[in-house]
Amino acid sequence: MSEIIELKSQWDAFKIENPKVRIRDAAKQLGTTEAELLSTAAGTSVTRLRNEFPEILKAVEPLGKVMALTRNDFCVHERKGVYSNLSFSGPMGLAVNPDIDLRLFMSAWSSAFAVDEAGRKSLQFFAKDGEAIHKIYLGETSDLAAYETLVHNFAAEDQHAELEIVKDTTLAEEKPDAEIDAAAFREKWLKLKDTHAFHGLLRKFGVTRTQGLRLAPEGHAVQISYESLKAIFHKASDTDLEIMVFTGNKGCIQIHTGPVKKLVQAGPWFNVLDPDFNMHLREDGIASVWLVKKPTEDGIVTSIEVFDAEGTIIVQFFGKRKPGIPENEHWRLMVNELAVML
Repeated sequence: MSEIIELKSQWDAFKIENPKVRIRDAAKQLGTTEAELLSTAAGTSVTRLRNEFPEILKAVEPLGKVMALTRNDFCVHERKGVYSNLSFSGPMGLAVNPDIDLRLFMSAWSSAFAVDEAGRKSLQFFAKDGEAIHKIYLGETSDLAAYETLVHNFAAEDQHAELEIVKDTTLAEEKPDAEIDAAAFREKWLKLKDTHAFHGLLRKFGVTRTQGLRLAPEGHAVQISYESLKAIFHKASDTDLEIMVFTGNKGCIQIHTGPVKKLVQAGPWFNVLDPDFNMHLREDGIASVWLVKKPTEDGIVTSIEVFDAEGTIIVQFFGKRKPGIPENEHWRLMVNELAVML
């Protein structure tokens, strides 16, 4: 308990001296985690919730229109809409809607809080390492009474229980290219029937994602310039082309499908600032951008994949499509036209 009191004191002093620093960045500067900082306010502006994550998420729909936020270190994805059509099967969850579209990996979820930040109310979910997985913010039209009911129904009995933080110290080691059966890998790539099978292909051959792109069949993965990506965004904006934006972390992938209209540069951040969709992409965190082509039963699917220096995927972009429907030809032509190879 004394450690919590000390952390609370440090956090209170930090907020006074650094009122504009976001809690995620504050946690790094203080050598702690976002979840631990929130837990210092449990019982006041923060309510610890029981670890009944699927049940909590299914109870969000009555809140009405909310803002879903999923991020990693270099990309923030914010989408407004109504939580509905949630389903869970073992450790996997889905929310499939035109607005709130999520892929949930529940084995990574570890703690949950209801948070009141100067009147801005939210539900926030964290991984075992204290990093945020997903957040749900109330909007102007959200049902406040339904939110208060949800918080009451799921409040943890012990608001001050110790928050167990388990740091993930394992690093994915990349095998030398010479140890990979590259010919067999390329052959299997060319026989893909579904983009979702790509992760299994990488796992089967023991390759990292960026290594897999390096070893891809000729013409199926090429590194392109970051300026090409921005040019593609501006062309999509100018032509009202609907695209798909996938941003995720270990516990959640959040998807936007639709146009991207208002593009704004702010320092190192490249932003989409539309009424129901915002994306904030930090340019100085980008190490590589790839144009990738994967075979499916519906023809080639073309994506733009963005990676950080550790080879972790930051964000992916596709043309709007659904299973059973071929890729948007305008997306394919635009990407191939504007991509400048490195």
